[in-house]
Amino acid sequence: MTRAAGIVGVYESPRRQASGIHPYTIHAECIKGALADSGLLPQDIDGYCTAAGDWAEGGASSDILDLAEFLEISPHYFDSTDIGGGSYVSHVGHAAMSISAGKANVVAISYAACPKSWPLPMTFWDGLTYPAGPGQFEIPYAPTVVASYALFAQRHFHEFGTTPGQLARIAVTCRGNAKLNPHARYRDTITVDDVLSSPTISSPLHKLDCCVVTEGGGAILVASEERARDCKEVPVWIRGFGEALGSLSLSRMAERIATPARLSGARAFSMAGITPDQVDTAQLYDAFTITVLMLLEDLGFCDKGEGGHFVESGAIDADGKLPINTDGGGLSSNHPGRRGIFTVIEAVRQLRGRGVGVQVPQCRTALAHGLGGIMSAGATLILSKD
Repeated sequence: MTRAAGIVGVYESPRRQASGIHPYTIHAECIKGALADSGLLPQDIDGYCTAAGDWAEGGASSDILDLAEFLEISPHYFDSTDIGGGSYVSHVGHAAMSISAGKANVVAISYAACPKSWPLPMTFWDGLTYPAGPGQFEIPYAPTVVASYALFAQRHFHEFGTTPGQLARIAVTCRGNAKLNPHARYRDTITVDDVLSSPTISSPLHKLDCCVVTEGGGAILVASEERARDCKEVPVWIRGFGEALGSLSLSRMAERIATPARLSGARAFSMAGITPDQVDTAQLYDAFTITVLMLLEDLGFCDKGEGGHFVESGAIDADGKLPINTDGGGLSSNHPGRRGIFTVIEAVRQLRGRGVGVQVPQCRTALAHGLGGIMSAGATLILSKD
């Protein structure tokens, strides 16, 4: 990129329980909070990114139009790319590219959802399966989201000898990080035995292997270097970005047990000019414990098949060599539906030295990764204080 871009403002909604308000109101609250964090004004925003088409997000077919109208902004750069939970990580990368190309100077990115206030109607299909195209061959088997992820866990167990206890260790780590986060949905201590004794939702995944369901929202402001250096906060610089698409349908996936992170991560590291061992903290999409395990492997923090041993060694703990999900993650803090934006927000907080759960000492380089679909799409950001 020919022009540097930095994150100058972030805000995370403290909402976790049913709010009873429209998600668009949370969008507005979050953008207002990010503006206050940065010292910028609403009229400084000349770009906007969001993906708000889900039922719980109050979305419609023209979601970005609806939201821009509601927020009373008229961006001349906008992006509504939707790859599920990783969308907002992609948006940060796209915002940086738009700034590099001279299309914008300050890009706002916002997300909000209220799945507890706006529950899915009973007629909604539970799962990322569609009645047309390849999906029509999966619907007769009634796949659910959790069952689909459980298939990856079963395969990983079969191929590499991974154990339920190793997955449980991830949930325990995230809960430990959430203990100091005042807004985390769950802060009580859990053990590996607690995870393994919680109800089986879809074998081998237990209840505590699954993310929480909360309200929530967040916003990020990305600015050009010229604008960033005049903001209230010291900028967090976007060093590397990569994204990749895989397959949406389980029946169309390659036999290799992998996620698109192996491509998006390699692209991000190449752009940043660093290697995984130079990352101080990783904020990883954790809809389920198996996603974290596979992302650790595919992003290059350990070899394929070694994720279970890597976790078991304590490497991902707060005092390990790669602390992860320091706010408690989706497994303990919040998960309104698309958690990618919160991985970026927490990465920024870590680099500022203001982690809301645990703080990694002398944190200078952070990775944020978003995942979409059923291991279907990935977006990776590498952020730095330098």
